[in-house]
Parts: sequence; C-alpha cells; structure tokens
Amino acid sequence: MVWKILKLPKGKTTSDKKLVSAIQNIAGFTPSNLELYRLATVHSSIAKENGQGYKESNERLEYLGDAILGAAVADFLFKKFPFRSEGFLTEIRSRIVNRETLNLLARKIGVGNIVQYDQKNAHLQQVILGNTLEAIVGAIYLDKGYLRTKKFVIDKLIGPNYDLEELVNSNSNFKSKIIEWAQREGKDVRFEILNVKKGKNHKEFTAQVIVDNEPQGTGYGNSKKKAEQDAAFKTCEMLNLLTP
Repeated sequence: MVWKILKLPKGKTTSDKKLVSAIQNIAGFTPSNLELYRLATVHSSIAKENGQGYKESNERLEYLGDAILGAAVADFLFKKFPFRSEGFLTEIRSRIVNRETLNLLARKIGVGNIVQYDQKNAHLQQVILGNTLEAIVGAIYLDKGYLRTKKFVIDKLIGPNYDLEELVNSNSNFKSKIIEWAQREGKDVRFEILNVKKGKNHKEFTAQVIVDNEPQGTGYGNSKKKAEQDAAFKTCEMLNLLTP
C-alpha cells in the first residue's frame, strides 16, 4: 500500500480539526499525512471493509509501532546505560513498554480522547489504549521517519513520564507485590479468571483480584498472566501500594 500525503483543505471538517489538535498535543507537531493518524485510532471492533474486502483498522500500524517503539527505547537505553548488561537493558525496556504501563501512559497523554471503538463493549477502552499508542507510533514513523519518531518516544513518552532511577530500582511484578502485601497484612488473596473471550486470532482474558473475599482490581490481557498482572496493577493503585 502506498501512503499518499493528505493535503488538508482550508475548510477542514470538525473531526479533522479535532484529530490535528490531538496529535499536536500528543506528539508536539502537525501531521503531514492525517489519514495515517486517523487509521491509527480505528480499532478493529468498528473496522469497515474497503473496496478490496480488507477491514481497515489500526492493527497493522500497531504491529509496526510495537517494533519501532521497542527499537527506539532500546536505542535510548543502550546509550543511557553504556556499561550495563543485555539482560539489564531488556528488563528495563520491558518495564517501559509492557501492556500495563502503555495503557496507563496512553490514557495520561490523551489517547482515550481520539480512539474509535465499539462503545457497547464497556471495558474495551481499558485494554486498547496501549495498542492505539503503538499504532500512533507506527503512524509517526511512516509520516515523519525514524529519527523524528525516536525524538517523540524520548521527549514525549519517556522523559516526562518515567523516573529511570526509580524504574531501575522498582519491582514491576505487581502480582508478587500484592501477594507480599497480603502476607504482611495477614490477608487472604487470590486471582480469579472471570472470563475468556475467543476472537478470530487471539483470546482475551478477564482476571480479578480477591482480597478477603472482596473483589478488587479487574484486569484484561491476551494471556492469563497478563490479565492477572493488569488486575494486580490496578489493585496496587487502589490500595496505594505504588507510592514510594
């Protein structure tokens, strides 16, 4: 598919203006090819077929953005920590780009204001924001190139939102954090899988943390482990266990 630069007419539609403004706020620049960013916001739950029978959603851009984001973060960490091991760099990168932190980051920078999805599915926005952020990274890469994308990742995502020193010294296993807290407090804790939804290409798990038979955080993911980590993360937020 050849991407064509979309020259916006003077009389832009309201949705065009809203999207341009949102990208300016999120990325710090005006998009050249607005159609890329529009596609980056379309979740598969509302995707419509084009003339070739292909459903146009942000999944391909998400795939690309996932790789570019990982490369940009790896590039940044490689230069930031010149004497640390490959294992250390891999662990820190995973803490920055894991599903829970990407969902939280996407919500913080305003991705939730522009993502388009089936709103009948009440919890869907909670699990697709990180994916949409990756799709936006993919759009930036196609629109502006790698160097501009890396600048966006460092200046707009990592710099303002991560304390690297704290990140290096923190425990990102939220499930372990909950279990350790429960042991200290003498509480009973368990993780339950509430639902498994089967899609065409993947499963979506819904997990919940139960503390002393009281439901706490609910999490979602494409594996049992990820759903439980998401539920544990949200429970940590509810119980104020993430504060230093």
